[in-house]
Amino acid sequence: MSPLPPVLRNRDFDLYWSGVVLSQIGTRGAVAANLYQVYDLTGSVALTGMVGAAQAVALLLLSPLGGAYADRLDRRRLLQAAQSVSLLVALVLAVLTFTGDVEAWHVIVSALLATAAATFDQPARQALIPALVPRQQLPQAIALLNPSRELAVLVGPALAGLLIALAGPGAVYVLDAATYAVLVAVLAAIRVQGMAQGGGARTSVLSSIGEGARYVLHRPLIWKLMTLDLTATVFGAYRVVLPALAVDVLGVGPTGYGLLSSAPSAGALLATYSVFRVVDRSRRQGRVLLVSTGLYGLSAIAFAQAPMFWLMLALGLVLGAFDAMATTIRHAAVQIETPDYIRGRVQAFYQMSSRGGPAIGDVVVGGLAGLVGPVLALTVGGLGPVLVALGFLARPNVVRDYTGAVGVDETAPAAPADARPTVPPRAGPGGR
Repeated sequence: MSPLPPVLRNRDFDLYWSGVVLSQIGTRGAVAANLYQVYDLTGSVALTGMVGAAQAVALLLLSPLGGAYADRLDRRRLLQAAQSVSLLVALVLAVLTFTGDVEAWHVIVSALLATAAATFDQPARQALIPALVPRQQLPQAIALLNPSRELAVLVGPALAGLLIALAGPGAVYVLDAATYAVLVAVLAAIRVQGMAQGGGARTSVLSSIGEGARYVLHRPLIWKLMTLDLTATVFGAYRVVLPALAVDVLGVGPTGYGLLSSAPSAGALLATYSVFRVVDRSRRQGRVLLVSTGLYGLSAIAFAQAPMFWLMLALGLVLGAFDAMATTIRHAAVQIETPDYIRGRVQAFYQMSSRGGPAIGDVVVGGLAGLVGPVLALTVGGLGPVLVALGFLARPNVVRDYTGAVGVDETAPAAPADARPTVPPRAGPGGR
C-alpha cells in the first residue's frame, strides 16, 4: 500500500481540510437549493439566473476589499467571522422557508449576503494554507483542496436534492448552518505556524488594494489565467440550466436534479489521481490546462444535447474531470506565483474570475436560455472555452509554456510594506 502524502500527515492541515470540506458541502448544497427554489417559485430560468447575478455583484464589488483585509488581519479570525455571518443568513432563510413566507427575492438576497461574507472568507481561506504546511508541500495541499471542493459539489447538491424531496429547501439551509458552525470550531482548534496574517496593514486599505492590483497586472501568467478562467466559467455555466433540464426536459424532479448537479464533481473525484500526478510531476502543465479547457467546452455541448438522463449523467462525469484538471492547475499556479505578504489580495482578484465567472455565467446563460431554451443556450455557451483554448494553443505564450515550477522565493524574511516592490522583479515562467 502506498504511503500517505506528507501533507496528509500534518495534523493541523488535516483538521482544516476536513472542516473546509464539510463547510463546502453545506455551501454547495445551499446554492443548489437556492437555484431550485427560485425556479420552483417562479418557473423562469432567467429569474433563476438572478441568484448568480446577486453572487456576481457581491464578488465584483467586495472581493478586493476582502483580499485587503485578508492581508491585514488575522486570517483565522477573519474566517471565523465570515463563517458566522453565513451561518446567520442560512438560519434566517431556513425560518422563512419553513414558515411558508419565503419569496424569490428572499432567496436572491440571501445569496447576495452569503456571497458577500464569502468574499472575505475565500481569500483568507486560500492564504491560510501556506501557514499550515511547509512550502514544498504547497502544491500537494492545493492539489488535495481542489478535489475536496469537487467532493463538496458532489455531495452537497445530491444531498440537497434528497432533502428537498423529503422536507423542502429549508432542511438544506439548516444543514448549511450546522456546517458553518463546525468550521468555526475547527478554526479555533488548529495551530497556525508561520504567518497567519499578511503585511498590508502599514498602508491604507485603498493603497493595499492598489498594490494587489498592480501585482496581478505585472504578472502575465496570473492575469491571463484569470482571463482563461473567466471565459470558461461564463460561457460554460451549466448549473443555471440544470433545474430546467431536470424538471422540464428530462422530467426527473428534484432527486434527478441533485444527481445531475453532482455528476461533474463525481467525475472530478474519479480524476483525482491523474490530476494529482500532473500537478506534482508534469512540466507541461500549460498545455494540459489548455487542452482540458477546450475539452470542458466540448463536454458541456454534449451534456446539453444528451437525450437521456443516464447519458447526461455520464457526460457530467466527463465534464467534471476536464474541469478539475484545468481548475487545479490554474489555482496551484496562482498560489505558487504569489508571495505570502500579498497572497490574500491576489486571491481576492483571482476569485473575481474563478467564482465571479460562474455567477456571471448564470446571468448570461440563464438569460439566453429564457430566449432559446436551456439546451441551445448551453450548446452555444460551450463554444466559448473551446475557441479561447485554441487561441492560446495557437502561438507561444506564458500560459501555454507554463511548466508548474515553483516561482516565488519566500524563504527570506518579508520586507516592510513600504520597501516591497509593487512590480515584481521578474516576469514569471517563460520570461514573459
